[in-house]
Amino acid sequence: MATESFVKENLAAVQNSIEIATKRRLEQDGCYNLPRLVAVSKTKPVSDVVEAYANGQRHFGENYIQELVEKSGDKEILEMCPDIRWHFIGHLQRNKVNKLTSVTNLFMVETIDSAKLADALNTSCSKANRTNKLKVMVQVNTSGEENKSGVAPTEVVVLFKHIQENCSNLEVVGLMTIGAYNYDLSLGPNPDFLKLVESHKKLRSSLETPNTLELSMGMSSDFVHAIELGSTNIRIGSTIFGARALKLN
Repeated sequence: MATESFVKENLAAVQNSIEIATKRRLEQDGCYNLPRLVAVSKTKPVSDVVEAYANGQRHFGENYIQELVEKSGDKEILEMCPDIRWHFIGHLQRNKVNKLTSVTNLFMVETIDSAKLADALNTSCSKANRTNKLKVMVQVNTSGEENKSGVAPTEVVVLFKHIQENCSNLEVVGLMTIGAYNYDLSLGPNPDFLKLVESHKKLRSSLETPNTLELSMGMSSDFVHAIELGSTNIRIGSTIFGARALKLN
């Protein structure tokens, strides 16, 4: 469990690093849109979420549906964090979509990796009587690892357009990748990030309104690099909240 000052100080340090990286991107390509910071609170206590919220953080990410259901319905969070915006960033199974769409203040699902999953989530959103479309991202397996979820880069356009054309309760807003862990940046730009950027470019060229398409890439170890390559949504956990406890089955 992180102390209050620990969360506050680390959050401020991350925000400062984001601003510096974004200014560097401005020098490179003229773009100065601060990326969205998603504070990944998985395995962390409610008190850490409340403290981060009290210091200006609004977007929070969870990997496990049951943990998200519990935190989103927690009395203290409902009272102290009325404008919280939850992102689901873990692997989503079709038989769990109804639990997910019941989450209070669910803002975005970043891990859509098949048309069947998108269809199931779309149907569930309809049954849940959401007042707004649920934002989603297409997850791309840029590393080609079998243990990673996501569609191949060659399948991005087909899945993205399927959601646009067939899922009226969803708003597909961008692409997301996890990529291989612990890439050595001394070897050059992260190839997984470059693949997502390339998929982003190809998708933009095929869309009628290409300029609003988001890129979700970058975590605690590589978010500065991700921002420099164009990320608009970064997911940071341990750098803000400290090392995570192991998830016990």
